[in-house]
Amino acid sequence: MDHKSQSRAARVAARKTIQDKNLFGRLSAAAIASRGHAKRFLQLGGGLSITEWRILWDLQQAGPLSVQDMASIQRTDHSLISRALPVMRKKGFVKTAPNAEDKRQSLVELTPGGARAFEIAAPIMKTRRDSLSETFAPHEIETFLKLLDRFEEHLDQPIEHVNAVDETD
Repeated sequence: MDHKSQSRAARVAARKTIQDKNLFGRLSAAAIASRGHAKRFLQLGGGLSITEWRILWDLQQAGPLSVQDMASIQRTDHSLISRALPVMRKKGFVKTAPNAEDKRQSLVELTPGGARAFEIAAPIMKTRRDSLSETFAPHEIETFLKLLDRFEEHLDQPIEHVNAVDETD
């Protein structure tokens, strides 16, 4: 296609139409939008970062956890959690204690200050989760999560199992 024969606006529109069907790009954009949405809610809930919120929520729900435990629960890299913990300790939200079962790792525990921070943010973040039901029915959310599971399973396949390598993604 001769790019000079089309206006820039037409080229952008044509490319956007193609990229709007790119699942990899759309999921990335949706994740970024979701983080921005969460940040706006968290500003109302005491100014926590998303990582701080998720750590407080995990600790409130599951008790003392290792960094690896939280990374597994959150489906994130453990370094993201590890970087947040010193700031959270300074804020008085968490403390660490040796793991009696495995001396090589520490367990992160919620402090009374962390429990208060959680109690402030929790109703606001619940409103965020509940508002999803205004857009999606429960069965649609269930279907969406099943599709995400399948997508993640696909991404976990060794690259040798992929029929053709697409160099555009």
